[in-house]
Amino acid sequence: MNSYSESYKNAGVDVTAGYRAVELMKEHVKRTQTDGVVSGIGGFGGLFAPNLTGMKEPVLVSGTDGVGTKLKLAFLLNKHDTIGIDCVAMCVNDIVCCGATPLFFLDYLALGKNYPEKVAEIVSGVAEGCVQSGAALVGGETAEMPGFYPENEYDLAGFSVGIVDKENIIDGSKLSAGDAIIGISSSGVHSNGFSLVRKVFGINSRTILDTYEELDKPLGETLLTPTKIYVKPVLELISKVGVKAISHITGGGFYENIPRMLKDGMCAKIEKASVPVLPIFDVIKRVGEIDERDMFNTFNMGIGMVIAVAKEDADKAVEILTAAGEKATVIGEIAEGEKGITIS
Repeated sequence: MNSYSESYKNAGVDVTAGYRAVELMKEHVKRTQTDGVVSGIGGFGGLFAPNLTGMKEPVLVSGTDGVGTKLKLAFLLNKHDTIGIDCVAMCVNDIVCCGATPLFFLDYLALGKNYPEKVAEIVSGVAEGCVQSGAALVGGETAEMPGFYPENEYDLAGFSVGIVDKENIIDGSKLSAGDAIIGISSSGVHSNGFSLVRKVFGINSRTILDTYEELDKPLGETLLTPTKIYVKPVLELISKVGVKAISHITGGGFYENIPRMLKDGMCAKIEKASVPVLPIFDVIKRVGEIDERDMFNTFNMGIGMVIAVAKEDADKAVEILTAAGEKATVIGEIAEGEKGITIS
């Protein structure tokens, strides 16, 4: 390609670096290709032909999100190969809450300066997230924006589309009093609450190296642990058990997200002792002197996904999730009452 502009480069935008970045990321994108992919990256649009075999009324389900200020940890540690997993996870974990299978994903990367190797490193994480969720990476955008972002900083967001047959949509409408609430363990803080986390620890190049007796890695490494992607184990569960409702525990923690899966007239009762709180949350609570309700209203506390099934299916559901490599446990039940949750 002979596209080149000396004037644009002098303004801070190197189009040739962009072309180089695309070449470097192609090997990562190739890992994500599925049968539905029609076009490769580089065109004006990503083409995808979904397999609708056996579907009566296919419904598309979309989700979009970013990584948030967790990116500050990636900048400080100069580690960029996992942050893309977070970006994918925040989208596809939402999509699967409806019972949908993710089909494809697109990312948007805006940065102060295009370093092709760094861009490829970021995209490698996006590709890994796509592989974990079974979604194809069909395109994206890299925007070099000098003067808007600092030279060594960037923002990362994404968008995904999934599909589900209308009769199989999971929306909480079949919930009944006595249904079991199952929690699937998280990998850590995931990608929410980092503005509070950064305030608690005064995050900088020094504090990210701090160690705590509760943690097996330095603080920065612990916090950068990528968000767990639940798509495949949850879809496996849906195929074998009558799942009634699903909630992805993101920003707003238990108090905001669990009610989103409930129908009117139903509430969730969570047994606090059954929640396997991860050590990082104990450290955040202690160092930040944060009360317990605020912790459960901000963080996932060790539970990244909540699923409601009939009480008689609870043991089987836990067995299926465990066989899929997840840590799952019953953490409460559905009851009649005003929509909301209690934790006791």
